[in-house]
Amino acid sequence: MPERKLKLGIPAGSLQEATAALFKKAGYNITFSSRSYYPQIDDVEIECLLIRAQEMARYVEEGILDAGITGHDWIVETQAKVVEICELVFSKTSRRPVRWVLCVPNTSPIKTVKDLEGKRIATEAVGLTKAFLAKHGVTSRVEFSWGATEVKPPRLADAIVEVTETGSSLKANDLRILEEVLQSTTRLIANQAAYRDPWTKTKLDNIALMLRSCLAAEGKVGIMMNVQRKDLPEVLSKLPALQTPTVSSLSDPDWVALNTIVDESLVRTMMPELRSAGGRGIVEYAINKIID
Repeated sequence: MPERKLKLGIPAGSLQEATAALFKKAGYNITFSSRSYYPQIDDVEIECLLIRAQEMARYVEEGILDAGITGHDWIVETQAKVVEICELVFSKTSRRPVRWVLCVPNTSPIKTVKDLEGKRIATEAVGLTKAFLAKHGVTSRVEFSWGATEVKPPRLADAIVEVTETGSSLKANDLRILEEVLQSTTRLIANQAAYRDPWTKTKLDNIALMLRSCLAAEGKVGIMMNVQRKDLPEVLSKLPALQTPTVSSLSDPDWVALNTIVDESLVRTMMPELRSAGGRGIVEYAINKIID
């Protein structure tokens, strides 16, 4: 029987390296060649194809790809009928959702969405923008922007709808946000028919589990220590644990071993408190994956 292959779309461009880094944490090594749109992955059951995130959902819907990684915004924009297996909250610069925002120049007299009636709006997300305007009962001239959208107002457009993570580019171009159109995070999506296949579904669910486990572990560390039983209540009161801490008996019946997971940002203040409460042999260790 021929070896089965999962056809997986990897987003080209700004999400490419972030996607590869997440997969690497999950145990999958993806390598790119400057001359190929077929990245290599160290899993013989997966075949990768490099595709722009903007086009991913359409190719997955049509079955050219079994699955892919793209933003929720592009699923909405293309109105693709796909299965959203899971949300993966990561992006090119942060772990926050990206925002599509309606912007105008700081000097513009436009104050509300209603003021855009009959105006010209430039954006890469034409469908998304038209749907947003329709909800507000506004008819505008929405034009596709091929890039450098922030520089178009006020000469080439009255307003823009653009994606932002930090807002720094908008400020640099003297733009103010009029209203938020959509928040978007990255999704692992699948073709509907492919996801009904047991082999494909199992393969994708396992990939999703590993990717999510890496994101769940970000900013977390493990803490373990020995504690005298008489000091255990006081030590436990100092631990805002992810789950109930694991307490194990030691060869000395008066002592126990305690193991838990905490936010890394709390460790610098927590360790002295644990030491004062009776913790001994306190060790911090890295957490790569967390699976509930």
